[in-house]
Amino acid sequence: MPRKKLIAANWKMYKDPAQTEEFFRAFLPLVFEHNRDEIVVCPPYIDLYVAIESAKGSQIAVGAQDIYWKDEGAFTGEISSAMLVAIGCTHVIIGHSERRQYFGETDDTVNLKLKAALEHGLTPIACVGKPG
Repeated sequence: MPRKKLIAANWKMYKDPAQTEEFFRAFLPLVFEHNRDEIVVCPPYIDLYVAIESAKGSQIAVGAQDIYWKDEGAFTGEISSAMLVAIGCTHVIIGHSERRQYFGETDDTVNLKLKAALEHGLTPIACVGKPG
């Protein structure tokens, strides 16, 4: 059986929880019978729970935009794979060009994140190459 293509929507730093709920109310009917592709929505962290709740019962998966490779610790502002799995995330974007450009991510840190995602059962959306 051939693999499904992945359509991932990275919301970057847009939408609040109310806008997320509104988006899903409008979006889900549009893709109700779509099963040709795997569809993943990756909102900001503050919207993850609302997105997961809104997507329940649909074929839409919800992913995070990034993770940290440690399970826990004094890493202010970071989020772990275990935390994402606990709220129902299934996917995570890793190594996005913006993370590399603005936050200094390297192939080594991307590899650590990739291993952490796989270890916890998250499906990584690994970004490779350079934009444009």
